[in-house]
Amino acid sequence: MVKETTYYDVLGVKPNATQEELKKAYRKLALKYHPDKNPNEGEKSLNRFLKLTKFSLMQRKGNCMTKEENRQLKRVEQVAVLAPPWTSLICFLEEEEGCREKGKNVVHQLSVTLEDLYNGATRKLALQKNVICDKCEGRGGKKGAVECCPNCRGTGMQIRIHQIGPGMVQQIQSVCMECQGHGERISPKDRCKSCNGRKIVREKKILEVHIDKGMKDGQKITFHGEGDQEPGLEPGDIIIVLDQKDHAVFTRRGEDLFMCMDIQLVEALCGFQKPISTLDNRTIVITSHPGQIVKHGDIKCVLNEGMPIYRRPYEKGRLIIEFKVNFPENGFLSPDKLSLLEKLLPERKEVEETDEMDQVELVDFDPNQERRRHYNGEAYEDDEHHPRGGVQCQTS
Repeated sequence: MVKETTYYDVLGVKPNATQEELKKAYRKLALKYHPDKNPNEGEKSLNRFLKLTKFSLMQRKGNCMTKEENRQLKRVEQVAVLAPPWTSLICFLEEEEGCREKGKNVVHQLSVTLEDLYNGATRKLALQKNVICDKCEGRGGKKGAVECCPNCRGTGMQIRIHQIGPGMVQQIQSVCMECQGHGERISPKDRCKSCNGRKIVREKKILEVHIDKGMKDGQKITFHGEGDQEPGLEPGDIIIVLDQKDHAVFTRRGEDLFMCMDIQLVEALCGFQKPISTLDNRTIVITSHPGQIVKHGDIKCVLNEGMPIYRRPYEKGRLIIEFKVNFPENGFLSPDKLSLLEKLLPERKEVEETDEMDQVELVDFDPNQERRRHYNGEAYEDDEHHPRGGVQCQTS
């Protein structure tokens, strides 16, 4: 009796081996059986490998073969015919990697601060994932215990014909209840005690997420092949999406940092020095020299004090500062000092009054009060029937 052998067994790896482990095992065998190193036995040994793999799968052909086994058989037949014997193994690997159906990707959001994106950081993320059961190597039970489901004949689906009228039938397709859509079944006594026949178990995985300097909100960090495992499928990826928290001082705009700075009127007119704490805990001093007037709403920048540029961390964007000038309160100076201040400031233009001019007074305007009047029906009435004075503002 020939022992059931799969190409995983011949390679000496488990079905849940990583791509790197598979490649390593393939290359090792390819070198071992290379005709240049072993001209007498290399080709013979490698052909035996291909025949053995093919034979172990064909033993079950016509009985019940899974989609994975069918695909393996076709791949082995192709490489055995098309490729020179010593390269067949390598071709088999490359074809397998390119054609294996891939599992679903898993996406996780990771909350980060602006400091993390500025300085770089490493975070450990604990995840639960499905891995192929080590005890049964993803078979779900003992070797040879997996049977083709007789109820659906391995399709995983049942088709029922329902007559809905004379000469009229309806075809209804549903998931096979016997095998739960898997197309195969395992006797309870032969099921793996570790995974209970599910072929996979839950396992805790710790990922080290490296956040590089200059990464952005929404940027993705991909861990290839670290997603849920499933027999016959290449594991999907785990994708980490960075979610940046708002910062109390700085707002990021591309590679630039933006902030608002409050200054007093005297500073706007006579110069100032203002310290700023940076995201890497340095202190820089912003200086405006006497005579350099800073107006309310002015925007200035400091070069090379913005965000590090991704993958070019020694280059940085700009720090952009918008200035808000705070004016003093009413009555901050006595009348005599005000006249002295007036002499120091640029001369104002006097207006010659005539009899045709009316003098009016400025009062404080409260937009909230105007809204309340509007909702109470006290304002914005029909002018034709309810004329009133004052100025109307046109809104668009």
